[in-house]
Amino acid sequence: MRIFEQVKEAVTVLDAARYYGLKVTRNGMVCCPFHHDRHPSMKLNREYFFCFGCGARGDVIDLVAKLFGLSNYEAVKKLTQDFGIDPDPGTAPAAVNVRKIAYFRKKAVQEELQECHRVVCDYLHLLDSWKFLYAPLSPAEGMDERFEEACERYSYVEYLADYLTFAEEEEQIEAMEQLKKDGTLQWIRDRLAQQEKEDEAYDEQTAA
Repeated sequence: MRIFEQVKEAVTVLDAARYYGLKVTRNGMVCCPFHHDRHPSMKLNREYFFCFGCGARGDVIDLVAKLFGLSNYEAVKKLTQDFGIDPDPGTAPAAVNVRKIAYFRKKAVQEELQECHRVVCDYLHLLDSWKFLYAPLSPAEGMDERFEEACERYSYVEYLADYLTFAEEEEQIEAMEQLKKDGTLQWIRDRLAQQEKEDEAYDEQTAA
């Protein structure tokens, strides 16, 4: 097995991207480092990257070569040094510094967990404000939809926030994965984004 194949087997595109400081989103997207990119337009997975904006694409070696202005051979040398890869001259896969890769994978999960906690807490604070801002002033007054949403969801979201704060890390990760699987986390993100747009529109209207 040639050194190029050994390196690609040992280090994934996601591992390299995180190691070299690219901020990978929960769905494997990053702001493309190869053009002016305000919103993540580059998709990463284990074997390749592809930018929907500028069309940049390739494997882990191509990524490192483009990031640092290196030839592919120089990129391979950098990857072997940075990831502690000991290339085997025979046909066996390269020996790799498993601890280093495991560290960055664990760090990525922890960052995702922090972002999940932030999203849930932001929604909890939003519901908390709605309970006071939109509470009916009299029994005859109809209930605002935001007040109803706060009353219906507050206890559950408060429980989620507490669990993601005080449970053991493995339990927090399991909870996060379940929230991702059943769509709750994405629904909360969408709800917050919708409210942010409404607030911006209101501010613009007020300013005008």
